[in-house]
Amino acid sequence: MPYVLVLYYSHTGATAELARQVARGVEEVSGLEARIRTVPRVSTVCEATDDTIPPSGPPYATLEDLRDCAALALGSPTRFGNMAAALKYFLDGTSALWMSGALIGKPAGVFTSTASLHGGQETTLLSMMLPLLHHGMLVVGVPYSETDLLHTDAGGTPYGPSHHAGADGSRPVTEAEQRLCRALGRRLAETAARLQGSA
Repeated sequence: MPYVLVLYYSHTGATAELARQVARGVEEVSGLEARIRTVPRVSTVCEATDDTIPPSGPPYATLEDLRDCAALALGSPTRFGNMAAALKYFLDGTSALWMSGALIGKPAGVFTSTASLHGGQETTLLSMMLPLLHHGMLVVGVPYSETDLLHTDAGGTPYGPSHHAGADGSRPVTEAEQRLCRALGRRLAETAARLQGSA
């Protein structure tokens, strides 16, 4: 079955929860399923000695997961207004997919979590879009027909869903943030289905 790859990195669990909500939105669309994957932390020690299977949670992503997806949802916590190094490290290793054009024309969207409300959510989302555009993917956001964008006092942007996790990462994902994540998942799945139907 065609799938939307929900690929993320999460340190405290907030971005992982957003990924689960995006996946729920994908699963609301018939004919596509969500495949949740993560990436390992970046460390010379981890790279040399860590197991290739994480101790808990979803498996680590492979290039094949990315190559074969019908659509991609990419998520990261904010690191100084940019995506986390672990996610960028994975994306930096996708040159073979770029050379083959494997991702051209596939829809993609992004999501993030930050410690502070104005901690670089939008710049992080934009930074994640850059490699996707280089791969020729069709970037989709969250339209203002999702009225939570008009009223949210937590996370949520037209560039993609976001979450304000708080300084210690303990703020729960609000209902509005959850709805915006599910909206992105649905939009990616619906767009992928339409594109496959027209092929």
